[in-house]
Amino acid sequence: MTSTVADLIITGCTVLLHDDQERIHFQEDAAILVRDGVIEAVTGAAEAADRPAVQRLDGRGQVALPGLVNCHTHAPMVALRGVAEDLPTEEWFNDVVWPVESNLTERDVELGARLACAEMIRAGVTCFADHYFAMDAVARVVDECGMRAHLGEAFFSSQGPQGRERSLEFALRHRGGRVTTALAPHAPYTVTDADLTATAALAREHGLPVHLHASENRDQTEASLARHGVTPIGVLRRTGILDTDVLIAHGTGILDADLPLLAEAGGQVSVATAPRGYLKFGWPTTTPVRALREIGIPVGLATDGAASNNSLDVWESMALTALVQKSTTGDPRWLTSRQALHHATIQSARALGLGDRIGSIAPGRRADIVLVDLTGPHTQPVHDLAATLVHSARSSDVRTTIVDGRVLMRDRELLTLDVAEVVGELAERLPGLLDRGHGRRIQEYDT
Repeated sequence: MTSTVADLIITGCTVLLHDDQERIHFQEDAAILVRDGVIEAVTGAAEAADRPAVQRLDGRGQVALPGLVNCHTHAPMVALRGVAEDLPTEEWFNDVVWPVESNLTERDVELGARLACAEMIRAGVTCFADHYFAMDAVARVVDECGMRAHLGEAFFSSQGPQGRERSLEFALRHRGGRVTTALAPHAPYTVTDADLTATAALAREHGLPVHLHASENRDQTEASLARHGVTPIGVLRRTGILDTDVLIAHGTGILDADLPLLAEAGGQVSVATAPRGYLKFGWPTTTPVRALREIGIPVGLATDGAASNNSLDVWESMALTALVQKSTTGDPRWLTSRQALHHATIQSARALGLGDRIGSIAPGRRADIVLVDLTGPHTQPVHDLAATLVHSARSSDVRTTIVDGRVLMRDRELLTLDVAEVVGELAERLPGLLDRGHGRRIQEYDT
């Protein structure tokens, strides 16, 4: 080990590590050394005791995990948390959410993004994939608060070619550093085949991935078959989207017949699952995680927006994914706690095309790390550390959140965002934002 000064040393913790077979294991009484935003080494605490460092964090009694990744959300929609409750999907969109979203200003989006980033940092999320409007505002918030993000400016075909052009301009303008970008057509039922084909061509021309909703639920799949003769996944194939690197949100309507199309895709296909929303909407199916895993499709964990999910808690998504998969497959051995942690870390990073940068605590990876306190009564005693993390620990047990070696939260104190200020201004703006008397909608939900 070199004697140069480290920027940060976390010492005395237990570290979640991945071996060369991508199995997880834990190293106790360890130290993590960080320089220039990168993990330099993971070693024993005693070996790092004399290493000079600009900053030291005492990790005793805590577990160091790779920062969690929220693979699909609409961060600014935290402003709509709780305004559209106990409704079927069509009413949720048409009667509440899309009328309200027609009122959005860039300032509303910025305030929502600030509140969302605060929530995610406190829950141990270090990176999120966002698919929304006025995304310049979200990019500014990410830059200021220190998170990592994968951002796309959403568009519908009803906006004309200008929507697609804005999505491309945003993606080219903001990619770099902690922000990666994607083209973001909304979904096959709101974006025409012609626009999807043009999007695929732009993605290939500019080396950009695509992030969209597809086969969100079984009703969408059946409607697509009735109207177009193919499933939404079939639409993605015939328009060339599957020949790009594409992140598909939800996929609870993916059929067995879709699996060969996904397996044969020319690009890297990933799926994001957000099980809490599916339960809340009463959808009869969930993301077929096991079948997708068997054909090599990474499945990342997500929350969707807080207007449907009510939270941005990926910790909860991790536990629910494990439980829902056990229930739907009828197999208590699937997903195991270790498999759930794998989805929450390296698979979620891979789903965003960031598997070579984040998702594991290893030399050369970006220093996106969270420290989880397991000294509370609800996490003791620890017989199986993986099970304790997935099924007993909570997002509120995250004590410290670090991105690129920068501490964004220390001992539950946010260091880069002022929540009270955001909440105060957002409260003043809510009456205008929530008005639905104008009769407008940004789109029609009719699958």
